[in-house]
Amino acid sequence: MSIYACQKEKMMFLILCFVLLFLVQVGYAKGSEKQSPKLSKHFVLVHGSCHGAWSWYKLMALIRSSGHNVTAIDLAASGINNQQPRDIPSISQYFKPLMNFMTSLPPNKKVVIVGHSLGGLAIARAMETFPEKISASVFISAAMPGPTLNVSTLMKVDLALATTLMRPLYLYTDEDMSKELKLSHKNYGSVSRVFILSNEDKVVTRDLQEWMIERNPPDEVEVIEGSDHMVMMSKPVELFVHFLHIAKKYY
Repeated sequence: MSIYACQKEKMMFLILCFVLLFLVQVGYAKGSEKQSPKLSKHFVLVHGSCHGAWSWYKLMALIRSSGHNVTAIDLAASGINNQQPRDIPSISQYFKPLMNFMTSLPPNKKVVIVGHSLGGLAIARAMETFPEKISASVFISAAMPGPTLNVSTLMKVDLALATTLMRPLYLYTDEDMSKELKLSHKNYGSVSRVFILSNEDKVVTRDLQEWMIERNPPDEVEVIEGSDHMVMMSKPVELFVHFLHIAKKYY
């Protein structure tokens, strides 16, 4: 066989391989499309103090590429929300975008709700109001109040977070937060809860995270080694893997 004929045969073989690979991928994609309505999860991401939905951009890309749904919320006067801090003097107004979104979900829709830092207070409020719409809650280096851990005892967290401001944050009173965050065992306590501990967090220190965990034990604790306070940026892949585990286990 001539060199030309041999090269031609190899080329034809490679083309055939590429065609077969393409057909397999198309068939897999179509199969995935048929299964996705049942298998896909919906993650709702809530940012920390003075940040916004933008802080989740790495996680959002990973979640979407895996075939799941994701919604990142801008709380009031945060991210691209056009309100100003002076316009939202109560923490209930600060939570309103999240509460509106949860209200908009159909009764049979369940989500995995994730709160980072001060966003833990927002998802705690959602857990109390919409427990039937939440399959699991995830607190990432977050303020995690509970039925027996009043938010007033977490003021130390708020003061620490104030050093990381990106947009101005209205500093809500202890009385206002305690009034808004009345959490019950019946509602808040019925939602599966996971705490993700950032090992190298300099804002919400490991001691403070462990203090909250001890006084308000979640169903599960995961540790991300070497992660700082903005774990969604410093360790996005590791965080994403935990998300998939949580969704599969609790959804």
